Amino acid sequence: MARTVLKRQFITDAAGNPVGVILPLEEFALVEETLKQRLPSPVAADKLAQMEQAGNDALFMNDLREAMNAFAGADAQWWEPTQ
Repeated sequence: MARTVLKRQFITDAAGNPVGVILPLEEFALVEETLKQRLPSPVAADKLAQMEQAGNDALFMNDLREAMNAFAGADAQWWEPTQ
């Protein structure tokens, strides 16, 4: 039975520019931890983008103001007055 040998395969766009690569699992295992550290997960990137846009979201800002006003009394009682 012949053994299949996998090599790196580059993926190109319509213009022939490299845009990705397919790695054999052995090579991927060598870089996997580095990729996890350097590349944010799509979920984390999406959450960060939402946080960055929150200050421009009128509904979010209204909810934030309402919550801050609702807790103003409790906050005043909790924190020690300045002397």
